[in-house]
Amino acid sequence: MGAVSVIVGSESRPTKGDDTGAPRQTVAVDTDYDLIVIGTGSGNSIIGPEMDDMRIAIVERDVFGGTCVNRGCIPSKMLIFPADMADHAKHGAHLGIRTEFHGADWPSIVQRVFGRIDPIAVSGHNYRVGLPNIDVYDGEALFVGDRQIEVDGKVISGKQIVIAAGCRSYVPDFPGIDSVPFHTSDDIMRIPQLPEHLIVLGGGFIASELGHVFQALGSKVTIINRGLELLRAEDDDISLRFTEMMADRFDLALGSTVKHISKSANGIAVELECSSGPRTIEGDVLLVAAGRTPNSDQLRVEAGGIAVDRYGFVKVDEFGRTSAPGVWALGDINGRYQLKHMANGEAKVVRHNVMHPDALREYDKRPAPHAVFGNPQIGAVGVTERDALASGEPFVAITHNYSDIAYGWAMEDTTGFCKLIGDPRTRKVIGAHIIGYQASALVQLLVQGIHLGTTADDMATGQVWIHPALPELVENALLKLIAAFDGA
Repeated sequence: MGAVSVIVGSESRPTKGDDTGAPRQTVAVDTDYDLIVIGTGSGNSIIGPEMDDMRIAIVERDVFGGTCVNRGCIPSKMLIFPADMADHAKHGAHLGIRTEFHGADWPSIVQRVFGRIDPIAVSGHNYRVGLPNIDVYDGEALFVGDRQIEVDGKVISGKQIVIAAGCRSYVPDFPGIDSVPFHTSDDIMRIPQLPEHLIVLGGGFIASELGHVFQALGSKVTIINRGLELLRAEDDDISLRFTEMMADRFDLALGSTVKHISKSANGIAVELECSSGPRTIEGDVLLVAAGRTPNSDQLRVEAGGIAVDRYGFVKVDEFGRTSAPGVWALGDINGRYQLKHMANGEAKVVRHNVMHPDALREYDKRPAPHAVFGNPQIGAVGVTERDALASGEPFVAITHNYSDIAYGWAMEDTTGFCKLIGDPRTRKVIGAHIIGYQASALVQLLVQGIHLGTTADDMATGQVWIHPALPELVENALLKLIAAFDGA
């Protein structure tokens, strides 16, 4: 491949050509840094006191804090909490209490949420700007060479670069989608009025969580999905139970193909081809929740010699290194997970590795836990039964219902359950899946055991479980798994 010299002050260094073999254009560098961080979500936590002697650049094209703080985990949970309260208020009669839901003041809810969140982004930006060794660039980052990026016409270089630029909402090329107003998770939580009828395209966790919010607070919600079940990434039993329960709350158009989207007298019309024949759904607000796509293309990472996979995720090794020396990638953009807690863990690893190149640490390879904050909640970690079957390795699987423990019986819960998958050879839990009240908290008991390598026997009998508390669901499920091991 050809090589050219990049002028950096009075020095020059060679850079590789692009993937076609053509040499890269000579680029004048305005400023050199010890470290450049692209993205201020988990990437912002890379910088610590041990870096006070380093010259650092932070590049952010949007508001500080990234997706989680501004348009993801935090605001959605601040909406889900009142939605849960509203939903519970609708169903008090069977417990003998006269609770009712009389509507939501949506503008006040939005103001409460973002009146608290927006100042966080401002203060985070101001804090970084005020540090003497850090320059903050508010703009798009574009790779133009080996560890070189351009921001608003200015080229900067770094001895090391951390890419933490995340993903964005994916909008499929539905016929007619460009002719109508639509929302994604980026802005749906800030709309000025509660929809009368929200149409959701997609059946994953974003569709399920936001569908819960708007339905609980008073909107009619239609969910359109190509698959026959919601949350297909979950264990099959969890996905099926969740879909059955959501059929009582949402208008579900499953197994449907979008044929055309257009404006209508009532707002937006979505024409579908369903298994039962054609159908048209009309609503006043459209939410596209069809997944997320990495921002690597918008960074033009290929110009920096950074390899991506067929989906556009930046390839990394076990230490977080990309194919380009001195360049790291963490969080959603590397495709390992799209979970804030995993991105935070990766940020800690990269922070160490940037400072200790001779004593590198690896990214966490243990099963990543996750939760879906619908109503009911879902909490999961490890393999699904589908995964276990595909592996060809021996396993056992059991389920235990909420109704079979004292607290669940008191709640009259007839739908929630805990499913465990175990390896009879090691007697360890390899997969845990819970659907029901506070599932996101209950699953943490199993995350702890799995991550510490504890057997199901020790998890169940090595501690005292409070009676009649909800965690007895996990205790009893573990005891059932142990019995299955003994009978395998």
